[in-house]
Amino acid sequence: MLIAAQNNSTSGDSEGDELGTLDLQTRTLPPHLTPRSGTPVLSGVKSRTSFKVKNKKISVTKKYTEEWTVIKNGKAPLDVSSTTMEGSVSGSGNEGAEYKGWLSKWTNYIKGYRNRWFVLSDGQLSYYRSQAEMAHTCRGTIYLAGATLKSEDSCNFVINNGSAQVFHLRARSEVDRQRWITALELAKDRANKMREEVDDEDDFVVSPESTATALKQKLDQLNTCQNLVNQHGLALQQVISQIEDSPKLRSLTKDPQVAQLIKKTAEFRVASSSMIKACSAFVTYAAHHEREWQVAQEQRARLEETVESLARQHVSLEKAMNKSKRNLGPGTGLPEGEGVIGIFDSDEDDEDFYDAMETSHGHVDSSDGANGNAPGTSAEDNLPQESSTTLIPRTSSRKRRIRIPDKPNDKANLWNIMKNCIGKELSKIPMPVNFNEPISFLQRLTESMEYSDLLNRAADCSTVEESLAYLAAIAVSGYATTSTRTSKPFNPLLGETFEYDRTDDLGWRSIAEQVSHHPPISALHAESDKWIYHHDFSMTSKFRGKYLQVFPIGNTHFIVKKTGHHYTWNKVCTTVHNIIVGKLWVDQSGEVNLKEHTTGASAVVKFHPYSYFSREPPRRVTGNVFSGEGDPKFSISGTWDSHMDYAKVTAVRGNTDDIETGKFSRLWSKHAPLADAEKIYHFTEMACTLNEPEEGVAPTDSRNRPDQRLMEQQNFPDANTMKVRLEEAQRARRKIREARIAQEGDSARYVPKWFSKELDEVTGEECWKYKNEYWSCKTTQSWDRCPIIYLQDEEEDTT
Repeated sequence: MLIAAQNNSTSGDSEGDELGTLDLQTRTLPPHLTPRSGTPVLSGVKSRTSFKVKNKKISVTKKYTEEWTVIKNGKAPLDVSSTTMEGSVSGSGNEGAEYKGWLSKWTNYIKGYRNRWFVLSDGQLSYYRSQAEMAHTCRGTIYLAGATLKSEDSCNFVINNGSAQVFHLRARSEVDRQRWITALELAKDRANKMREEVDDEDDFVVSPESTATALKQKLDQLNTCQNLVNQHGLALQQVISQIEDSPKLRSLTKDPQVAQLIKKTAEFRVASSSMIKACSAFVTYAAHHEREWQVAQEQRARLEETVESLARQHVSLEKAMNKSKRNLGPGTGLPEGEGVIGIFDSDEDDEDFYDAMETSHGHVDSSDGANGNAPGTSAEDNLPQESSTTLIPRTSSRKRRIRIPDKPNDKANLWNIMKNCIGKELSKIPMPVNFNEPISFLQRLTESMEYSDLLNRAADCSTVEESLAYLAAIAVSGYATTSTRTSKPFNPLLGETFEYDRTDDLGWRSIAEQVSHHPPISALHAESDKWIYHHDFSMTSKFRGKYLQVFPIGNTHFIVKKTGHHYTWNKVCTTVHNIIVGKLWVDQSGEVNLKEHTTGASAVVKFHPYSYFSREPPRRVTGNVFSGEGDPKFSISGTWDSHMDYAKVTAVRGNTDDIETGKFSRLWSKHAPLADAEKIYHFTEMACTLNEPEEGVAPTDSRNRPDQRLMEQQNFPDANTMKVRLEEAQRARRKIREARIAQEGDSARYVPKWFSKELDEVTGEECWKYKNEYWSCKTTQSWDRCPIIYLQDEEEDTT
């Protein structure tokens, strides 16, 4: 085995002091590899080891470069290709090599062999359906330690790790198979050696203090050896000089062997003198650098203390800033359009502390720069300024609440509820408020716009494909709270409305109305200076014994005012499990189909249903964005209760399922929950503001609903009584209306006040569109058209 070693001393860099590198080159093959003539084999392994000091620890990094050569009839090898396998060894002791490529894997007798992307790393072989899946989904893994590899023919081979895992694989050619076998054998050898070694994570981690002590001991030993060599060398020189000066021994120099001995002794004397001088110089040099290292250690320790102190001060300033931001009112004399964040603006990079920053809405945003806004910046800072709408957070004219009263601790007695229903008509059995949350479905519908910054970004994108990626994220984000909120909202009464005006801080406002009761249909319209967002929602449901399925009906529309691009998408099926026995939990399944009707660009987002037998993470969402020609442009992945990422498609192999992507970036992250969220129905901060009392709203607004307000105030008995009265009054109005329809015809049917059913000119579908009259009526407080749907003492309106 040929080994070449080199030790290079380098100065410290930004990552740490590099003590040196060690290059090893081996020219042997494992004994069990027997290459045939003309077969590419691994003939050389180069290993480079570097040592670095970082955070008071020595990090050892190894890189392996393996060269492929062809052996022909035992002659000199001819290089045909090279493959690099890289890994790293850190303080944790993880050693890994990497080899990637396509192989066909046997699945079953129906599908046969299927192409999969395989990755060999850290002693284990993993596979994926495509390279794009490497960022989020692994289809299977087999550990090579103790495994057996068997070649069946020129292309097929089998990996069996002795357990239930067996991989039947097929390479594209015999050369490709031999490359994989060689790489797998090497990885298997490394895995076996690692398993045999002592599993100690601190094998490659030593403190600078212990290293300095060891080096000092070695230096002392070297100094002692240098003194001994110096002492014995001088004694040897004296003996040689005496021999040369002695007349008795001078005659012996005529002997050839004695002459050769004298010559070699003289050469050794010169070499030993040079060695003694070099040793003395090294001892002096090492002692000098030992002092420099000690000084550097002291400086580093002081620098670490300074950085920690600055970090603590930074966090304290953030807390003070956030506290001042919440307490600061409109009359503080700040320039118009500038809030507290503007005072603390800095050009320095604050990414290290961004995850702890609080946004203008009070949410602790766990997302990265792809979603949340950095402190003191807006969502438009990285986008072209093409609209007058500003998203810079500023102090609102009103201070909205961030909590609601805690829900009572008492639980509903299902038996008492059933006992009270005995003898009543099925249609008149009321559902107690114990199973509700204190908001209306109209308010829950508005809550789907919690992440409205995604709409602003979609409106500012330069391409429709990128806009579709952001719209896919907001379509997914609407389900984020359903993972913890299993209580149902109040069913809206016919004619009930809900307005939500956030133009002072978010730049948009919305109005929702219950336009139909049988079937129940809710319509929502929201608008900003950049976009229009509207949808109508209806549903059908099926109760299947253990679970309830809700199938939404209706599409969401998003129109960009500047470009006229018109996007639509649907909703997916919601399943509520454990209706009868057990803890309720919610799952989403189905596909969201997004489309831009001007260019034909589209996106498909799939909600994967939960399965007990699947290895995939629960609540998984995947999808792709396509151009108008059908070419994939972006890949989307994530979970509907946490986050969404996207990456640009760089290459397509065959069909659209086999794609390569670039680096994934964060599209959206769920806001962190409020403290003790389980006590307030797992409401988000936006949900807490939805039912906050507000003056000047329509009489039919959900905030004025008495049973909902009583429930929020923890008065469940009165809330149940009021809920029954409201429902009975609505039934009475419906009977009177039906009698009038029988006499007067369709002219007596109920007509919504703020929406009308129209044919959309772009999609060609019927939808409920806003009449553009609500906000002008609010300005003049003209509510004559509003029906009286909430009881005023004993007064009921049945018209």
